Amino acid sequence: MTTRSPAAPGAVPRPLWVPAVLAVLFLLAPLAALVVRADWPRLPGAVTSGPALRALWLSLRCGLAATALCLLLGVPLALVLARRDGPALRALRALVTLPLVLPPMVGGIALLYLLGRNGLLGRVLLDAWGVRIPFTTAAVVLAEAFVALPFLVIALEGALRTAGTGYEGVAATLGAGRWTVFRRVTLPLVGPGLLSGTVLCFARALGEFGATALFAGNYDGTTRTMPLLIYTAFNGGGADQDAAVALSLLLMAVAAVVLLLVRPWRGVTG
Repeated sequence: MTTRSPAAPGAVPRPLWVPAVLAVLFLLAPLAALVVRADWPRLPGAVTSGPALRALWLSLRCGLAATALCLLLGVPLALVLARRDGPALRALRALVTLPLVLPPMVGGIALLYLLGRNGLLGRVLLDAWGVRIPFTTAAVVLAEAFVALPFLVIALEGALRTAGTGYEGVAATLGAGRWTVFRRVTLPLVGPGLLSGTVLCFARALGEFGATALFAGNYDGTTRTMPLLIYTAFNGGGADQDAAVALSLLLMAVAAVVLLLVRPWRGVTG
């Protein structure tokens, strides 16, 4: 009778390697096909053209603005969800994560009915102050923030629950006020989670298409972000499709750089 040696801690069962490899292939094969399909001699000209640079600059500006808005609103919301419980909070948590499962087009329609010319708030803004939000750069920021906010809230709420309240309680017994505890204890403890959520939020905002198209439109230099430019070029057919492939590779590269650069900081903060 043979005895099996005990499995090493953290060992992966061998049968699971096959679906794991298939999952990697499933995720990377389409990206590899994009790389193979690219017209590399034309790629530098496509990604440095005027429309491409304008769309990239607009995407980065709006993505950063949307991320800042998500931080301003999402950090307090995540703290409330993590530190309080009850039926109302559980229902609120479900509603907050709803944009994750809704088609982005639905988000764009919802924003139009809220902030459009005849929307619930848009009519008031237009009549009282002459403010029109749809089909402006501000609309791009709001659309991106709407779809990206849940990523930040979920990541940060999980980090807050994992960190617990032990250190916060010690700081409170030593006389620290709530605001001081939040700044000096809570935020440093959840730094890696906050950083991860921020990066996910920015990456999601950078790639947003559906809500932006409906709520902000597709105007060069004003609302045409990189995803919208890729869509426009791909629908043009012929040489424009080669340009769409090149722009897709550019957007992939920007997202990859953002995700790769954050890993060293995660190691430091963790």
